Amino acid sequence: MFRPLKTHQIVVDVSVAVVLAMAGFLTSLPDRFISGSTAATLVVCVGFGASLAIRRLSPPLALAVAWVAAVVQMSASHPPALIDVAVFGVLYATAAYGSRVVFWLGFASAIGGAVVATAYIFFVLGAAGLTLQTVTVGVAVLVAATFALLLAWTAGALVRTGMRARANRLAQERAEAEASAEVERVRIARDMHDVVAHSLAVVIAQADGARYAAASDPEAASAALGTISGTARAALADVRVLLTQLRHSQSAGPQPMIADLEAVYAQVRAAGVDLRVDVDPAPAADPPAAVQLAVYRILQEALTNALRHGDGGPVTVRLAWLATRVDLEVHNPSQGDAAPGAGHGVIGMRERAQLAGGTLEAAAEDGSFVVRASIPVEVVA
Repeated sequence: MFRPLKTHQIVVDVSVAVVLAMAGFLTSLPDRFISGSTAATLVVCVGFGASLAIRRLSPPLALAVAWVAAVVQMSASHPPALIDVAVFGVLYATAAYGSRVVFWLGFASAIGGAVVATAYIFFVLGAAGLTLQTVTVGVAVLVAATFALLLAWTAGALVRTGMRARANRLAQERAEAEASAEVERVRIARDMHDVVAHSLAVVIAQADGARYAAASDPEAASAALGTISGTARAALADVRVLLTQLRHSQSAGPQPMIADLEAVYAQVRAAGVDLRVDVDPAPAADPPAAVQLAVYRILQEALTNALRHGDGGPVTVRLAWLATRVDLEVHNPSQGDAAPGAGHGVIGMRERAQLAGGTLEAAAEDGSFVVRASIPVEVVA
């Protein structure tokens, strides 16, 4: 029934209504003294003024008050006056701000009001008979009144359409921003999983090795602790970058590329894994950054699985940078039931490949857990 309005909007509406009501009353006052209906004139002016004052606050109530004022005006046999201009503002508000029902009530009021006003002017005030001339003039007045009232209603309808279009555009922009933020959160979560899982796997493997070698080979223990320290520092730096993006919604920081794979290989070998890497053919030029990132993250996760679930056998990595795609394959001798097939790692690898437009399969084959991926690539010269 009532719409929320700002204070300045209420002040403006009331001020305009008061000025129009006073002007309407003063311009009609001489005739009212003659006819002795000053009280009816005051009621009509106050009624139309009130409807104009609340037209934006409550369009249905404004429409009802305007009709009451019109009935009082016709009951007192008052001719059209300046205050009747308030009707145009009320019809505009019903179309612009009213509910669906009020919207169509305003449309019906515009047509019905034109018919009632024309009949009132010619058959009540004029007491005219049904002659060809009066009918012709009456039709012309009806057309003019209908056009004027519908024009006010149509202007409100156009404003209503514009407001709805703007609201829909803002809602779409908010939805797109939320979707973009969700995609970014998922990307950061995936990166966080890759960084933390790989780094902790290296740290655990090195810590176990250092514990066993501490008594017999202090130098090996010291080297293991050095690897742990370097891995932890690198992981901490990556996590800080990801957390900064998460807190401040900044643009993505530096992403790892295939040149950074050597550091991953070194960490895995330092953890005691017999890692064998075969790159044939090598990339002819720098592949797109998205492809490099996908290959890096898939290999990082696959080698993390080798650290966590491998049985000590050699882990083989094969990379083939072809003209239109890169084929990736990782063979990891698994521990039977401990094969990494049901965790988030495989899901993350598959998502990485799909985001880059490729495919990934991961399954146990002949006592090994095999990861195969194929990612389309257009080499940038």
